[in-house]
Amino acid sequence: MDTITLEVPMPKEVFLTLGLSERKAIETMKRSFVIELYKMDRISSGKAAELLGMQKFDFIRLLAEEGIPYFDYTDEDLEEEFKAVREWKEQQASPK
Repeated sequence: MDTITLEVPMPKEVFLTLGLSERKAIETMKRSFVIELYKMDRISSGKAAELLGMQKFDFIRLLAEEGIPYFDYTDEDLEEEFKAVREWKEQQASPK
């Protein structure tokens, strides 16, 4: 994959105060950027996971740790999903 390198000027004091190494700061910025792209629906969860070098399940877990929902349902959407599951279960339970 072709890559580009971005420079983001930041005051040195920020890193010193927070005790961040340059490597940790780069990882944090990359993670934040990828998550933001995902939240904006610019990339899929699979692509986000790939960019961060992790499995999709691990990306979903990262979203949860960050308080970002993987499934973004409205109450109505969620109720429709539950209703569909209940109906399916009833169909499976009824004799044929």
